[in-house]
Amino acid sequence: MFSLFKHPVSGVLLGAVIISFSGVFVKVSQVHPMVSAFYRVFFGCIFLALACGIKKEFRKQPLKNNILAVVCGAVFSLDLFFWHFSIEYVGPGLATILGNCQVFILALAGWLVYKERLNALFILSLPLALLGLYMIIGLDGAELTPEYLAGIGYGVLTALSYSVFLLLIRYVQSGKGGPVFYYQVIVTAAASLSLGLVILGAGHSFGIPDFGSLAALLGLGGLSQALAWAMISYCLPGVDASRAGLILLLQPALSFVWDVLLFNRMTGVAGWFGVAVVLAAIYMGMGKRKSGSS
Repeated sequence: MFSLFKHPVSGVLLGAVIISFSGVFVKVSQVHPMVSAFYRVFFGCIFLALACGIKKEFRKQPLKNNILAVVCGAVFSLDLFFWHFSIEYVGPGLATILGNCQVFILALAGWLVYKERLNALFILSLPLALLGLYMIIGLDGAELTPEYLAGIGYGVLTALSYSVFLLLIRYVQSGKGGPVFYYQVIVTAAASLSLGLVILGAGHSFGIPDFGSLAALLGLGGLSQALAWAMISYCLPGVDASRAGLILLLQPALSFVWDVLLFNRMTGVAGWFGVAVVLAAIYMGMGKRKSGSS
């Protein structure tokens, strides 16, 4: 499947499109957000393990990479944890904007660590993309209460943990000819364990209410986690860190579109204009770079 992607950017783009349906699966599942996050990585781990077995990738890998993959899983569970708590305090709009500030962190990391040179067009595309997200989601008029400030803090932690996860998985998967699914099995297994312990500690139920909910959770794990993230992780080493962060902003933009089309979300001209702005910013950011991977 991955041989189809001669250009890694295509793989990251398609992965972002697929993962944009995560919100649809979560809404249909009708379970607590933390529980849906658990089943996302739990079912994803099962699908990835099957794919790993079919490709015969269960063989000895460097200990350092195995340990880093476990760390990736723990960091990814933190990303999901912080994001859901940010939503609880400030709502999905601001939480999503804050979480997607990863694009600035990855651009900075790419510049400092990977010596990627950022041209003027790319630098301009960063605030343009965030402006588009702002227009799509909108900010509410909540006062700066302690809870609201806590939500902002959780949103910033979401962006940080998401950035660390993307940089770590990019490093783990960077070896030429390395396994496609093996490290993703470790990542999702570690994330499942971490989120499972959080759910037990919080007293939430692991119960799945009906077949429709089960189907949605299987889609969340099989498509959003197993397929999309395996694709993104496989292609990330061939994409500049800064460009990858920008491309992944396609996910919240498309999530908005699915929300409007499938769940009759009320929106106006500003929201649709925001979608156009995000897509334009991504197009700008994907232009020819002065140096770095392609």
